[in-house]
Amino acid sequence: MDELLSSVLNAYGGLDNWSQVTTLTVKLELGGPFWAARGWPGVYAGETVILDARRERIAFTPFTAPDRTSVLEVDPERVVIQTAGGGVVEERTEPRRSFPMKYDFATTPWDAIQVAYFASAAVWNYLTEPFVFTYAGVQTREIEPWDEDGQTWRRLAVTFPDTNANHNANQVFYYDEHFMQRRMDYSPDVTGNPPIAQYAYDEKTFDGFVFPTRRLVYRHDAEGIADQSFAPITVNVYTITIERA
Repeated sequence: MDELLSSVLNAYGGLDNWSQVTTLTVKLELGGPFWAARGWPGVYAGETVILDARRERIAFTPFTAPDRTSVLEVDPERVVIQTAGGGVVEERTEPRRSFPMKYDFATTPWDAIQVAYFASAAVWNYLTEPFVFTYAGVQTREIEPWDEDGQTWRRLAVTFPDTNANHNANQVFYYDEHFMQRRMDYSPDVTGNPPIAQYAYDEKTFDGFVFPTRRLVYRHDAEGIADQSFAPITVNVYTITIERA
């Protein structure tokens, strides 16, 4: 295993400990103007998220109505919107294929399935990092460090397989001297592949594992410099409950 990845895994709670985790139940909120621009203002104002730590399955409640839940599963990819009683309101297989080819931040609407897919794939990966980097098919390697605000951050290039629903395949993660994630770079396929720099803050420990509890999403330029004057998406995590086998 890459030395940097090994140190990061230990700093976040340890791979052996993570191997016992089955489920995370998370209280969180996704904010920023991005959701209103898709036609869904406040859709993730207050959520209970339940995710499977061993395979990509995640549920958001409420979703679009107080008694509805969205569920993303992979292999194959499928999104279901269901009632509290389990009745199917709407579902779609291969939802990634349904996104419009042309995308404009201010004017491109998404339907409920598309919103659910984008948020679900993103959040499942955020909440399983860095341990997801050890899952089948994921490749990692350390690349040259990055200097920002007087700090030097080591960087891990990560390539995700097609079996992982994610923003895009190739991403870069930045770590400080304590092996805490400070930033991640990616380029979401379904939003026209803009260059994104997401910053992570306010780490807290829940039942032995460290999680950032605040994330801000910015665009960066060709030199990698983030425009931190505008955050189209924000992520705030309030509580995490962990279940083990």
